[in-house]
Amino acid sequence: MSGAMTGPASGGGTEDGAFLLVDKPRGPTSHQVTAWVRDLLGVDRAGHAGTLDPNVSGVLWIGYGSALKLLPLVLEFPKRYVGVVQLHGSVGARELDRTLGEFVGPIYQTPPVRSAVKRERRVRTIYRLARLESDGERFVIDVIADSGTYIRTLAVDLGEALGVGAHLEELRRISTGPFEETKAVTLGQLADAVALRSEGDPAPLAALLHPIEEVWREFPEIVVKDPAASALAHGAGLASGGILKIPKAFALGARVALITRNGELVATGVARYASSEVASVPHGWVVEETRVFVDPSRFPALWRPSRRASRPESPDSVADRSPAG
Repeated sequence: MSGAMTGPASGGGTEDGAFLLVDKPRGPTSHQVTAWVRDLLGVDRAGHAGTLDPNVSGVLWIGYGSALKLLPLVLEFPKRYVGVVQLHGSVGARELDRTLGEFVGPIYQTPPVRSAVKRERRVRTIYRLARLESDGERFVIDVIADSGTYIRTLAVDLGEALGVGAHLEELRRISTGPFEETKAVTLGQLADAVALRSEGDPAPLAALLHPIEEVWREFPEIVVKDPAASALAHGAGLASGGILKIPKAFALGARVALITRNGELVATGVARYASSEVASVPHGWVVEETRVFVDPSRFPALWRPSRRASRPESPDSVADRSPAG
């Protein structure tokens, strides 16, 4: 297939970019699966979020085009896994369940030696860790955890806590946030849909693609005024004066989607205040650590650069610096 195609399907708002929820098989790396999807779709670039080891199967998000910028948002979703743990000694069911419960909540983890990331101790949250069934010294676990949690390391730590040792035999990721394995497609299904497109029927392929809105709509939204949208596009934070409305409540520290009055995603950011508090904040950012998802050149500077970098010049302004150039 030619990589010169502008998009893999017509209609549905996916011409410039979309996501695929792929059911990764055991064997290939996540990078290999992504490359196969890229070649099948006939696009120049594709990327994935939430790497799975070669011998792990399950849900793998792959994006192309404009969806590439939104892949970091996928990493914010908790992940759910089902796995098989082999104990190295006998443990009673009551003790096992009690110890599993002790791992629910924030835990410390160090990435394994073979990990592709820097081996620094980090905190990850386990939201659920339960035994589904047992067969002697082998049992099936159901885990919901922060993105970046090493389930293999979790199994080893569990064995140490039980005093008998343990290792992970099998693992499958069954969901990423609200997106479950029932919505995932195999590489064979994708290949069949691509073949139908080449025969003049793009509908099956279009039905497999997820528009980028499906990801960012999962986050609380803040509708911003036009000058605020312009400043956000150039990398600024958001002040309370730049807010038009807040459709849904959010908590302090939440990742929020910052959108125009027309419903276009401009950026995401981290809320410095809960939604109930932002209106009473007279100065400074209410949302910062912004990540921009639009071309800044499409948003002209509708504010004057402030002479004092510490605060915006007008209540609707959200920029403390003029755009580059």
